[in-house]
Amino acid sequence: MLHFILQTGAAVVNMAEKTDSLAASNIPTGITEAVGPEVITETKISLIDMVMKGSLPIMIALGLLLLATIYIVAERLIVLSKANKKLPTLVASLKDMIHKGDISNARAFCKNLNTPESLMIEQGVSRVGQPVAEIREAMNKSGSNEIAKLEKNLNVLNITGRIAPMFGFVGTIIGVIKIFYDISLSKTVEIEVISTGLYQKMVSSASGLVVGLIAFVAYHIINARIDKLAHRMEDTQIQFLDMLNEPSK
Repeated sequence: MLHFILQTGAAVVNMAEKTDSLAASNIPTGITEAVGPEVITETKISLIDMVMKGSLPIMIALGLLLLATIYIVAERLIVLSKANKKLPTLVASLKDMIHKGDISNARAFCKNLNTPESLMIEQGVSRVGQPVAEIREAMNKSGSNEIAKLEKNLNVLNITGRIAPMFGFVGTIIGVIKIFYDISLSKTVEIEVISTGLYQKMVSSASGLVVGLIAFVAYHIINARIDKLAHRMEDTQIQFLDMLNEPSK
């Protein structure tokens, strides 16, 4: 037993000596030395830089569509804010003038307000004394014309909402074509080779969807406001016709 312990101790000493000699001679021992954490440099890309990585012709087209959308939305909202001026006492204010026969002042009053609602009523005032059916028809035509003015250029928003994603899809196809073209030149599929085409593909597609979504939402919001105004004009028309049928005091 003592002999076995002595042999084991000698073997351990010999192994330690061999390890020291290997370390001193810089011979790899299979043991990897721990190193500090790798320094990772974080890079950020701005929105403009990202957009510039898209397909240039497609991004120019989408940029023009976005500018047109912003202009139309701003212009229509300004027009609607003026058109939505509500005068709850409009019919009541006209009642006395009409029953007194002061038609000219009643028409001037409506024109000075200069809202779709008042201009529609002005057409009814100008036909006071005629059959109610003719008055209603004239007001309906005037109301339709005023609503048509409010809907000016909304078809552009509708078209933009439909074709902008298609432009993005075209950019996606162009990006895929570039990927295969770059692969054919380099004979490899490394990420450095296909990254440019991938950027064009994804940025173009995302931009088309964003522009289309903005136009689509704006189109329906403005249409909803116009519909609300149209219903109010119908109520005002009914009040005006009822007022004409009331006996004068």
